Amino acid sequence: MSDHTVLHVKGRVLVGPDEVRDELWVVGGRITYDRPAHAAADITTIEGWALPGLVDAHCHVGLDAHGPVEPEVAEKQALTDREIGALLIRDAGSPSDTRWIDDREDLPKIIRAGRHIARTRRYIRNYAHEIEPADLVAYVAQEARRGDGWVKLVGDWIDRDAGDLTACWPRPEVEAAIAEAHRLGARVTAHCFAEDSLRDLVEAGIDCIEHATGLTEDTIPLFAEKGVAIVPTLVNIATFPQLADGGESKFPRWSQHMRRLYERRYDTVRAAYDAGVPVYAGTDAGGSLAHGLVAAEVAELTLAGIPAVDALSATTWGAREWLGRPGLVEGAPADLVVYEGDPREDVRVLAAPRRVVLNGRVVG
Repeated sequence: MSDHTVLHVKGRVLVGPDEVRDELWVVGGRITYDRPAHAAADITTIEGWALPGLVDAHCHVGLDAHGPVEPEVAEKQALTDREIGALLIRDAGSPSDTRWIDDREDLPKIIRAGRHIARTRRYIRNYAHEIEPADLVAYVAQEARRGDGWVKLVGDWIDRDAGDLTACWPRPEVEAAIAEAHRLGARVTAHCFAEDSLRDLVEAGIDCIEHATGLTEDTIPLFAEKGVAIVPTLVNIATFPQLADGGESKFPRWSQHMRRLYERRYDTVRAAYDAGVPVYAGTDAGGSLAHGLVAAEVAELTLAGIPAVDALSATTWGAREWLGRPGLVEGAPADLVVYEGDPREDVRVLAAPRRVVLNGRVVG
């Protein structure tokens, strides 16, 4: 496709959950709703149901189960996400430098949270800066400057002495670190499986919690009051039983705890949604989980009881607004996905995009 090709997308263009247009045009890689003067241009027409490029709000490009990967592996990860239509990724922690991806117009756009910040020996080896509480503010400041407006903490992890998940950071250090991130213009999110780290993090001013399986009837109202978002990563939570089985002999309390969190996962997400907690779609791909699972995550959100349109918003309109990136608006980069049927009626169509358009070019 040449640089002079004009794309004509027609059928049903889902600008928002309630705003539907009949067509849009792509000229010079950008969206317009004004019919262009295209007499001298090639025109490619795509028909179907168009959505903004999907968002995977918790993904790890440049990371696998053992730590950082070579650029060619990171490229394959990004291409796998692109293939399913995930054109905007919030990279929720990676030790790899993936800035080179920003120079590739054929790869998804990435919003980085820097490298994970974890307590010493309290996270997956080779993933995080492993530090003690006295250094938390300094490392948060460092990653706030390196990232794209986000910082990622590890809020809880297994404590081998306790034999279960416990909170990683004292409240005063958390408060100071989040305040420093906000001073530098960054938002803060945290990995949290269990219950006991959540109140301190939310009352300290955190912006988002990843996984959030430890939400209870006591903390859900606090999340709603403070407007703290969650990214449940249900496709990752599905692995909890297998993890629990693997740790049963050494850490039986932890194993039982992980099973309880898994068993109530749908109820937890639905209760948070019902209370008005913002919910966004993320897969946690890039650790031990494959890339390209965002359609499966949206389907999981509907299984939890979130209505289809709101589950779609969690990966499209709402997610892009939350991350400060445009959707299908006049003049925006033409990042969009076209489907055979109406995804508002059946989110499973997300698993089979008809066309993927990135920066105005058909890439899938």
